[in-house]
Amino acid sequence: MKTALVILAAGIGARYGGGIKQLEPVGPMGEIIMDYSIHDAIAAGFDKIVFIIRRDMAEDFRHVIGNRIEAVCAELGIEVAYAFQELEDVPQGVQVPAGRTKPWGTGQALLACREVLKEPFAVINADDYYGKEAFGRLYAFLQRYDPQKPGAFCMAGFILRNTLSEHGGVTRGICYVGRDGYLTRVVETKHVMPQPHGAAALRPDGSLQPLDPDSFVSMNMWGFTRSFLAETGARFAAFLDNALKTNPLKGEYFLPSVVSQLIAEDKAQVKVLHSRDKWYGVTYKEDKPVVVAAIAEKTAQGLYPDNLWEV
Repeated sequence: MKTALVILAAGIGARYGGGIKQLEPVGPMGEIIMDYSIHDAIAAGFDKIVFIIRRDMAEDFRHVIGNRIEAVCAELGIEVAYAFQELEDVPQGVQVPAGRTKPWGTGQALLACREVLKEPFAVINADDYYGKEAFGRLYAFLQRYDPQKPGAFCMAGFILRNTLSEHGGVTRGICYVGRDGYLTRVVETKHVMPQPHGAAALRPDGSLQPLDPDSFVSMNMWGFTRSFLAETGARFAAFLDNALKTNPLKGEYFLPSVVSQLIAEDKAQVKVLHSRDKWYGVTYKEDKPVVVAAIAEKTAQGLYPDNLWEV
């Protein structure tokens, strides 16, 4: 069964200092993190790649990675498609507030794919390194897709302590998992930072909310079917109605929030797939050397060739 990998690459990367962090080289031949995710996904069996980007970064994106991946995929018989996240892509009658420059979050980004996605799909962030195991487990789950169970989804579960940055706060979807291994809810938590004896989130009043460093977190690595697109679209208008009243310039429609709603309504069962691989990501410029060193080590170990796409 055809299975797609959807890559969320439209992030502005403001915390990264204004650059397009998704396009920063980290590999020995100038590869970026997306190269490794796509390489691992293809090795796992995915046979369609969908990039979600902004139109204003399209030229740079194609120059740095798009053209290269299109050429590789053409040789392998793998489809490549693009979708564009637009600030103005809102339901009819909704007025984008003056001064808003940022799109509406990962939920809206996924809706940009509604015309190009017809098959089960995985979703990942462009600037996160997930490791080989997670792609294999997601692919195997999606290959068992049962059309009689449209709400059967999955999520790659990573450990909170392994996903933090020493250089500033990050946003993490803190996950609660039942004894049966299924997700019960996700709490989107901002300003999460490592602490001497664990982790904590910075509250608006400046105090710290302690967090279990061994809890599962969502790194936006999901396995969905098209039914999730329909549910996400159906809830977007209600989100906007609230956001325009409470946080018109910065409110974001997050994928984990949609998942939590569906679980609460008994419309989804999300299996948490444990990954033993360490996650790496670039949130701040200071994170990049850590990722470069990790990729170099994995290359030296033979997990990747020196030239990732060498035929």
